[in-house]
Amino acid sequence: MDYVGKPEAVTQKHVIEFFRTKLLYNYIGNLKEQANRNIDEEKLVGWLTAHGYSAAIAIRAVEELVKAAANLQEGLYSANRAVYQLLKYGAKIKENADENEITVYFIDWENPEENLFDIAEEVTVVAKNEKRPDLVVYLNGIAVAVIELKKSTVSVSNGIRQNLTNQREMFIQPFFTTIQFCMAGNDSEGLRYGTIKTPEKYYLEWKKDGFTEYPDERNEMDVKIEEVCETISNKLDCALYAMFYKFRFLNLIHNFVIFDKGQKKVCRYNQYYGMMRAQKRLATGKGGIIWHTQGSGKSLTMIWLSKWLLANIPTARVLVVTDRDELDEQIEKNYKGVNETIIRTKSGADLLARLNSHEDRLLCSLIHKFGKRGGEATEKDYDRYIEELKASLPSNFIGKDDIYVFVDECHRTQSGKLHLAMKTIMPNAIFVGFTGTPLLKADKTASIEVFGRYIHTYKFDEGVADGIVLDLRYEYRDIPQEIMSQAKIDAWFEAKTRGLMPRAKARLKQVWGNMQTVYSSRSRLEKIVCDIIFDFETKARLADGSGNAILVANDILTACKYYELFQQKNFKKCAIISSYEPNTGDLRTETVSDDEETDAFEKYRIYLQMIGIDPNTTDKNGIAKKVEEFEAAAKKKFIDEPYNMKLLIVVNKLLTGFDAPPCTYLYIDKTMHDHGLFQAICRVNRLDGEDKDFGYIVDYRQLFGDLSAAMKKYTSGAFRGYADEDVEGLLKDRKSEAQKRFEKLLNELEELCEGVPYPKEEIDYLHYFCGENGVDVDNDEAYARIRERLYRLVNSLIRAYAEVKPLLGELGYTESQQEQYDKSVKFHVALKATIGRSSGDFIDLKAYEPGMRYLIDNYIVAEDAKVIKNFDDFTLLDFILDQREKIEGDGSKPGEQESAAEAIENNIRKKVVEKMVLNPKYYEKMSAVLERLILERKQGVIIYAQLLEKYIQLARNVTKPEENERYPEKVRHSAAMRALYDNTGCDVDLAEALHAAVMRSKMDRFRNNPVKERRIKRELLKILKSKDEVERVFKIIVEQEEY
Repeated sequence: MDYVGKPEAVTQKHVIEFFRTKLLYNYIGNLKEQANRNIDEEKLVGWLTAHGYSAAIAIRAVEELVKAAANLQEGLYSANRAVYQLLKYGAKIKENADENEITVYFIDWENPEENLFDIAEEVTVVAKNEKRPDLVVYLNGIAVAVIELKKSTVSVSNGIRQNLTNQREMFIQPFFTTIQFCMAGNDSEGLRYGTIKTPEKYYLEWKKDGFTEYPDERNEMDVKIEEVCETISNKLDCALYAMFYKFRFLNLIHNFVIFDKGQKKVCRYNQYYGMMRAQKRLATGKGGIIWHTQGSGKSLTMIWLSKWLLANIPTARVLVVTDRDELDEQIEKNYKGVNETIIRTKSGADLLARLNSHEDRLLCSLIHKFGKRGGEATEKDYDRYIEELKASLPSNFIGKDDIYVFVDECHRTQSGKLHLAMKTIMPNAIFVGFTGTPLLKADKTASIEVFGRYIHTYKFDEGVADGIVLDLRYEYRDIPQEIMSQAKIDAWFEAKTRGLMPRAKARLKQVWGNMQTVYSSRSRLEKIVCDIIFDFETKARLADGSGNAILVANDILTACKYYELFQQKNFKKCAIISSYEPNTGDLRTETVSDDEETDAFEKYRIYLQMIGIDPNTTDKNGIAKKVEEFEAAAKKKFIDEPYNMKLLIVVNKLLTGFDAPPCTYLYIDKTMHDHGLFQAICRVNRLDGEDKDFGYIVDYRQLFGDLSAAMKKYTSGAFRGYADEDVEGLLKDRKSEAQKRFEKLLNELEELCEGVPYPKEEIDYLHYFCGENGVDVDNDEAYARIRERLYRLVNSLIRAYAEVKPLLGELGYTESQQEQYDKSVKFHVALKATIGRSSGDFIDLKAYEPGMRYLIDNYIVAEDAKVIKNFDDFTLLDFILDQREKIEGDGSKPGEQESAAEAIENNIRKKVVEKMVLNPKYYEKMSAVLERLILERKQGVIIYAQLLEKYIQLARNVTKPEENERYPEKVRHSAAMRALYDNTGCDVDLAEALHAAVMRSKMDRFRNNPVKERRIKRELLKILKSKDEVERVFKIIVEQEEY
């Protein structure tokens, strides 16, 4: 019978039984008592010989696979990729030198039931350290999936972090060279999956397909799986069945894994379902449209589908057509990143010549922007492209083989015209349209007539719900035209700085004291510039430099004026990215008088100044190239160094297909609607670290009309061309959503702390989050997880409070309620700092990252800012001395001395555990000294003043062992020699001999290189005479930085 919070072991037993009885996997036992590897060579050789390969061929093939899996010289990614290539495409093996190669397949992809599907539990793996994954799934003896389970009351995130820890070099990294899926699950949250090196935030949840139209086009296997899942009530079981059903599991490994520019990726469920439906549609000779919202991996879906076509249809050829040069470059990079060669055709004639031959199977064609650099193609560009195709058409042209045309951004009206023209040239080609935005109501019927009906859809609200893109917060800002009186200036300043601490207000007032000159000017642009700069002074992520922004200007001249205004106000880290090319030829008829500058001259002057060229110079060579280089550098900085490129000013460019995760704010000062606006606002919805909660849209044009109504609908105004259901949930009001989020986080924190026993003194919180010293050491991991949740929730609360605090009065909260909220937030901020320091989590680390510090400084507890900043430089010894007042106090405050002592002990223990791997014998002694001190304190045999001195001495021995007088002079100043001395019987001569042997034999990057490691071990064996002793000592050697 199920019950809440059942132990992890119960969940594990249930899952194994589920694999056995429902999925029909073989249970091969609890492997706790043996050292396991990721390839069971005996089982794999046996499977290969049973499937027709000779014993000699099978052994050689397995040796090649084992060699690839063991080669970590280039890191886990490279080793895993090499193994995957062998698993997917087989190993080329010769039985004898004079015989032909044969391909040995380690997995029978065509006949899933011919493979051995095994599952084992408690799989002990010994590498640099010992770890024991909960469950491992094997295919023919090859480990392909790792599952970490948790009980329902412990977050799945803990299992994800466990997987990530195990993959680190210092733990069992070699085991993961064959792994395709890394998973974590529990009964309450279900299953989350990723692959090797997948960051925690990108772990995914498998879901039922949300697209239910055209049920006859669903894959039969997918229908069967869904029918079974409907009968399973347990969330974890349902996800396991959906992913480990044998046919689908092999399909996921074979067709939905990709190695993309240094990052291994597996598909999201929407990509899987979209591709499976596309396969079935294309098999009927028909095309269609795949609408997967911006940021949901549409490009990878395109790559997976093209790879499948090329691999499974010998006569298939794929042509990708796009009308943006940024995307043309991106598509080429994407295919190169996954080791696929794509030919970028140079012209219509080049394209037709290649299609007229059989050679190139993967092509890309760009609708050229005639007379312009960058941006989207216009209808005229499409017309010229089509005319060029027709003019270049050879008389004998017949598109060779089976041509599949992928049209990117097929929502554009021009795509239909292109489709008809290409259909005339290639009547048998099959067209697939890809789009990240909905089809307009007016165009929907025509687009479906042109391309065919939807193959699959995955809408914006689904992406937000799945956590693959961020929710958007919308705000309309009215720019006041005149602020003349001092009273109005004061009121403006008070409104803009509501919620800030007094010191922060004073600092801003110095900078913004002369607002009258700004708001009495006639320049609306200058007011917007000041408004944006003010955001960079006061808004999270903008102020600390972790995020940046895009400003959309109405035209290129306005963009240039914006740029010049930002420069005049000393906001230097910005740039214009547009299709404008400074050209002296455009200026010949522009002179009006010596005193007046025409629009063309103004654009020319500002652009040249921006790229560092004197506009008055006579040497104008290479301007276009310099503009191109400047823009490339600015875009790179914007993505990689947001602090050094804070703002990009654009008109049309970068509003589609430009992925910049740091981009947090989009300022719109341009009339936009429908597709252009939809794609533009999605520039800020990319994930980027824990501190980016939302993307923010600031609208200076009131694009959505009057939004003061209680029911705010964004399908009027600028989105009036869309059907309501196609943009549902796209934008949310910033103020009301900020209120909801703050209250939700505060409630979650209060619930987390409900279990702290009364009287809820500091010592009670310390025991609740850290355990009681000397009693709960075995549960350190459980306490660490609770503390992690506290830290994450407090960080989120700080960000939410900074956003909502200026709005509390406007939202109807009384002064008393606002004071209570302020008090509650301050308490939780102080609690995080206290627990972080007392547990040792923040010693030698930053208690708060710069962005968090900025918010605390300016919105919460400015008076503590100095303390927080100084804490960066704290050492363990500093922390102990900082507790002196509490330790040596009179004991009048209940639990004060005890909590200070436990905080010190926690910090010393943490440091000992961290350093244990460097010198096990030495730090085992330090650990024993600490346990003895804890016992003496608890028994009351030592007074607190004496205890403090013993803590100080122990801390010195832990952090600065070279000062420990017990070490002989010959080894004292070398950490490596001290480790060898302590761990080989305290024999100075032996330590010196071993050190000399390592220095003599070691080569660069010897770690994880079997050949180089053996060279060192041979030298050690000459001295130690025992292989077991060599292995023991070598584990210590590889941890030493000196080597």
